[in-house]
Amino acid sequence: MTRSPSELLLVLWANKTTPKTSTGQTPYSLVYGCEAVIPAEIHVPTTRWSLSTVEENQPLMQDSRTLVEELRDAAKIRIAFYQQTVARSYNKNVNIRVFKKGDLVLRKVFPNTKDKNAGKLAPAWEGHYLSDSIVGQGAYRLQTLDGEMIPGS
Repeated sequence: MTRSPSELLLVLWANKTTPKTSTGQTPYSLVYGCEAVIPAEIHVPTTRWSLSTVEENQPLMQDSRTLVEELRDAAKIRIAFYQQTVARSYNKNVNIRVFKKGDLVLRKVFPNTKDKNAGKLAPAWEGHYLSDSIVGQGAYRLQTLDGEMIPGS
């Protein structure tokens, strides 16, 4: 199915004039300080479009330009709240595990340490290792069950 370039412009315009969840505002209003008139309102006049004149619109546009900074600040606050909400919902299923010296652990296999011929059914974890010492928050130095230190752990 082929699409014409004029349809792409309408899609982009719709994206710019749709309020976003994170800010509560349209991208157009955050840039220009006022709401855009969509093409459908021009072809099918609404009360907002038909009752306004150029003379009445100029002072309103000047007011909206002075209030655009407040609109952007409110959007920044809403973005911070939205990010906290998303982080809270993401982190609610996180289980923090702390290992002590001598605990048996498994090590995750990363693409750079994975066997090249293993394929997609390769194990995601390797070892049985002993935690030798705590290096930092959530970082441990590992050794094999034979007592050999694992480099880079």
